[in-house]
Amino acid sequence: MELSEYKAVMEGLLFASGDEGISQKQLEQILELDAEAVQHVLEELKYDYEHAERGITIMESNEVLHLTTKPEHTAYYQKLMDTPQASRLSQAALETLAIIAYQQPITRAEIEEVRGVKSDRPVQTLMSRGLISEKGRKEGVGRPILYGTSTEFLTYFGLRSLDELPPLPENVEQADVEGEADLFFKKFQDQLEEENGQ
Repeated sequence: MELSEYKAVMEGLLFASGDEGISQKQLEQILELDAEAVQHVLEELKYDYEHAERGITIMESNEVLHLTTKPEHTAYYQKLMDTPQASRLSQAALETLAIIAYQQPITRAEIEEVRGVKSDRPVQTLMSRGLISEKGRKEGVGRPILYGTSTEFLTYFGLRSLDELPPLPENVEQADVEGEADLFFKKFQDQLEEENGQ
């Protein structure tokens, strides 16, 4: 493969890894290259991002690589976050919302334990849309924030109260909780989009 192809594949892998990111070791295994070759491709890709008018860059945190937006454009991203959005929620946000709805009040660490992945961004998205809110702090080390659904959540899904959430099947595995609830939320979201002519 040519260098340009390796860069394209690496860029795709960084994008596909999303919030979780990808380590250099994983890149070495997937691309079947040694550490030096992966580092060279990575440096070339970083150079491309830094020396062109691009909106993204590569960030490394705790030996994990992420594609991320450039800090100098923060004001524009803030405008996007402040704009009312009619767009559908991401899969990660729906999963997180389902877990919170059925197990509230719940801490972010407890959400991550159920999902098996970091949930900072989905929680932030749900907070910015007003679908969840802080419900106090849990007793114990660090006193982590407890999250629960908001009145906006009920309005968004056309519910009068949390009692209208569909019951989860009995004997369901913990890992299936968010899957069952996700189907419910997706149905309501699709319905809302149809009513709004989207």
